[in-house]
Amino acid sequence: MYQDRIALTSKDILEKEFKIDTRGYRPQEVDKFLDLIIRDYEEFITMLKEAENDKKEVLEENMKLKQEIRTLRTKLDIMKESATSEVSSADVLRRLSNLEKIIYGKE
Repeated sequence: MYQDRIALTSKDILEKEFKIDTRGYRPQEVDKFLDLIIRDYEEFITMLKEAENDKKEVLEENMKLKQEIRTLRTKLDIMKESATSEVSSADVLRRLSNLEKIIYGKE
């Protein structure tokens, strides 16, 4: 996942050997600092994996919601068409009633 972008692994840091010079750093201090870097590095990778999982969950939820919106829009369009045809049916019945009144007299 991120290995192609990250140069070092925590194992690389742990196994790194430094040459000791007469005026070099204290090995114990270097080891302590490298241990701290390793812990941070591992925590960083854990955080990245958690963020990736969260992203995946959000994308899946987003897809579900988009599908639900499409379904609801389709139902709404169908209901609008039904309402339009009901109004026109009511208009037909009203016209028919008016025609009956004209033909059979106003009663």
